[in-house]
Amino acid sequence: MRLLKTTTHADITDLSASQFTRKASRAVVLKGEDILLLYTKRYHDYSLPGGGIDAHETNICGLVRELKEETGAHNINHIKAFGKYEEYRPWYKDDFDIVHMVSYCYTCTIDDELLNPELESHEIANGMHPTWINIHEAIAHNEHTIAHSNKKGMSIERETFLLKLIVKELVN
Repeated sequence: MRLLKTTTHADITDLSASQFTRKASRAVVLKGEDILLLYTKRYHDYSLPGGGIDAHETNICGLVRELKEETGAHNINHIKAFGKYEEYRPWYKDDFDIVHMVSYCYTCTIDDELLNPELESHEIANGMHPTWINIHEAIAHNEHTIAHSNKKGMSIERETFLLKLIVKELVN
């Protein structure tokens, strides 16, 4: 899979510190200029649906499971690799210093009707919900959050980069 970008958090000065890799799959689901995203009230941002790949799963199985759980999507088809995004972030627990986050992004199609999502308790507590939104509006919203919010999460830069690349390469 092609590498889209590698980023290192500004607080990391030594990549030889103890680290582990966390892998995630993320879905790109488009209908014209509308894209299926997750809005998270806590961070006031839009992100691609997806999340961690379990130890027993392939990237594709993780993608399908996460997309179903977070959005209620079903009949997920035409899955194609879009690219991977790598991040080196500070880790917040004592066992490691750095997490190497690798997000595998895939385009796919789904049925128009979304079923009820099966969000985890922390996702519900953060005010996460799936929504269809114009991709240009989502980018503008995230850029505003980056510029003006003190509650933004660490992933917003990744998500905004990916949204802009999706526009450049996939939105006609």
